Amino acid sequence: MPDGILNLDKPRGPTSHDIINHVRNLTGIRRVGHAGTLDPMATGVLLVCIGKATRVSEYLMAGQKVYRARVRLGITTDTHDAEGQVIASVDPVAFSRTEVEAALAHFRGTIEQVPPMYSALKHKGKPLHKLARKGIEVKREPRQVEISRLVLTGWESPECTLEVTCSPGTYVRALARDLGQALGCGAHLTGLVRLASGDFFLENAVTLETFAQAAAEGGWLDLLHPVDAALVHLPALHLDADAAQRLCAGQAVAPPPQSPPQGQGEIARVYGPDGAFLALATYSQTDGTWHPRKVFYSPHH
Repeated sequence: MPDGILNLDKPRGPTSHDIINHVRNLTGIRRVGHAGTLDPMATGVLLVCIGKATRVSEYLMAGQKVYRARVRLGITTDTHDAEGQVIASVDPVAFSRTEVEAALAHFRGTIEQVPPMYSALKHKGKPLHKLARKGIEVKREPRQVEISRLVLTGWESPECTLEVTCSPGTYVRALARDLGQALGCGAHLTGLVRLASGDFFLENAVTLETFAQAAAEGGWLDLLHPVDAALVHLPALHLDADAAQRLCAGQAVAPPPQSPPQGQGEIARVYGPDGAFLALATYSQTDGTWHPRKVFYSPHH
């Protein structure tokens, strides 16, 4: 089965799940998932995992995200974005760029953020957005998120454009809501583009049209990144044929001579003698060996 990661430029409109179904239909492959949902109105980098790449989605999701967001001051919606119902509207006082900049200063670094009701988070097993649609609001605990970069790149009152670099799990809609509260006029998100997710960037992303065209011509495999592209932040472990065979069969192996520094629980990506990616392994200090964590391919693959 073909495996790999598709860096897709999601169009505005469909849900992330719609995109997955579309990719399934285009490729004829059922085992397709994504790493990090984008709301229907959002566009940009959506990482689609095909085949065995679905097993590395947790590593892709853990990557830092970069967004370009358009925020409209003065209008509050129930979803905190342009898709929702307007619940409050004020004439935004003519804020100056300096005032907006000053308000943004509170949102840099490690901050607490209350997730939106319209989100996929679950409360007692039910997605919050399903409760929200029934008019039910439940208390959400604030979560710590990291906003390492937040820049006002455009200001045309009452709209501002922000560039945000943040940890996974950050809601840009909640950031728009909180900015509006800080300024005392309310706000909502009118546009969102994911510019990067981990090591995958929008300038290298493939449009849905390009992918559909490639699928029609039988060349879509050329657009995939290998499974281990999700793991480049991990050290590499190169094994000889015998050790590779044993590790992939579920046995622990001793570290090879040029192996990465080992700490308890260290995870490494494993390659065979021919340089082919095989598995993920975890180091155990107890017995000084590497144990298989996830095996993707057998060495004769």
